Amino acid sequence: MKKKLHVRLAVMIVAMATGILIISTATILISTHYHITMYMNQADGAMHDMPRLNTHLEQAIMQSVLWTFLGSIMLAACMGYFVARRVSAPLVEMKAVAEKMTGGQLDSRTAVGGDDELAELGRSINELAEQLQRLEKIRVTMTEDIAHELRTPLATLKSHMRALEDGIWEPTPERIHSCYEEIVRLADLINELEELNELDSPVFRLTRTKVPLDTVMEKVKAFMSAAFLEKRIRFTVDAPRNVYLDADPDRLTQILVNLLGNALTYTSPDGEVALKGRRAGDKVLITVKDTGPGIRENDLPYIFERFYRGDKSRNRRSGGSGLGLAIVSKLVQAHGGRISAANEGGAVFLIVLSAAQPPPAAIKTQILRETDSGDE
Repeated sequence: MKKKLHVRLAVMIVAMATGILIISTATILISTHYHITMYMNQADGAMHDMPRLNTHLEQAIMQSVLWTFLGSIMLAACMGYFVARRVSAPLVEMKAVAEKMTGGQLDSRTAVGGDDELAELGRSINELAEQLQRLEKIRVTMTEDIAHELRTPLATLKSHMRALEDGIWEPTPERIHSCYEEIVRLADLINELEELNELDSPVFRLTRTKVPLDTVMEKVKAFMSAAFLEKRIRFTVDAPRNVYLDADPDRLTQILVNLLGNALTYTSPDGEVALKGRRAGDKVLITVKDTGPGIRENDLPYIFERFYRGDKSRNRRSGGSGLGLAIVSKLVQAHGGRISAANEGGAVFLIVLSAAQPPPAAIKTQILRETDSGDE
């Protein structure tokens, strides 16, 4: 059972007060008994001096009460100091850890013991420190990756421009086009970074509507077919009818185009890429499968991270920027779905989204179509 902090404090305060009262009461009783005993012994032989004995008894009892009162105050102060130290010690330690974290020591942790609110606060601070440490690592890695991604095309442009300026190269159309390609890559990288920043923004919103999956898949097929045909890759689309999603059609199209573009890059000529959708209960499953080399097993957990490329030797020409799958993952998560990757004779990407009920007009059209089919 979880101990509440206020219960612990109440028990400690009541116990402290009870202890002080017991000690004070016992002290007063013992001292009073002692003085009365002495009074009675002295009164037997001094009947003529009773007023004086009474005065001494009264003074003795008052002194005992006063000393007991002063002792109780000192005892309460000591016990209060002990209790305050006991309660505040974890808070002081957490404050010291927070100050270290502020100073950049994100590996600092606070010792956690117990199961009350203070322990929960300590665990929360440790979790915050771990998250900050992960974010700092991501920030450093991302900064290095961005610097690397920008440095390569800029270095290429610089060398080309210097060669053209010094007259080493003739400004042929091919060389000018090479410079243009590097500029396009820079622009694409900046656009992808802007898009990721938009997806991470708390104000990002999807424009959801009930979307027929076959319409989106046919649109993607029309858009991508020419690229697959040019590379001599067989491209098939299996689009189910009457399957609807509560999704942003433009963002859903972007997801599929990115995945198909990735498959196009890594699939050799005469290979095959298949886009398939189906409904499974209250879920819609969309798969993109290719016959390329697949994904190395040790790379599978990381392929949706920013700037991650399994083959470190790949440059932006052969391996992309490493942002495409990160964007896809963000968009799928924004739809409340999930995406995973596996190897089945090539790379297979599986998207799981929630299905939506068809709009009334679509249901009516389906009923009419089935009726016409029955009449025939």
